[in-house]
Amino acid sequence: MIGGMRGIFGIRRAVANRGMNKFEIIISWSEQDNRFIAEVPELPGCLADGKTYSETLQNVEEVMREWIDYAKELGREIPEPKGRLVYA
Repeated sequence: MIGGMRGIFGIRRAVANRGMNKFEIIISWSEQDNRFIAEVPELPGCLADGKTYSETLQNVEEVMREWIDYAKELGREIPEPKGRLVYA
């Protein structure tokens, strides 16, 4: 599954738009894992992978929904989406 993030190239960004949830998703290629890796910086520990970019995006959207549902079950606050991160 997800190993060290060495050998990453081609970082792409997308914003998931499911209902009211709009979170930045970072999708990178991992040479080490030979897979695309997706992470959602605003949802700690929210990661997914896939063989293709499309599969990875689909997988991470499902994991995001599960992350949010589980946080709600635990009574935890869901972060407000900040959208795209701005780098200096």
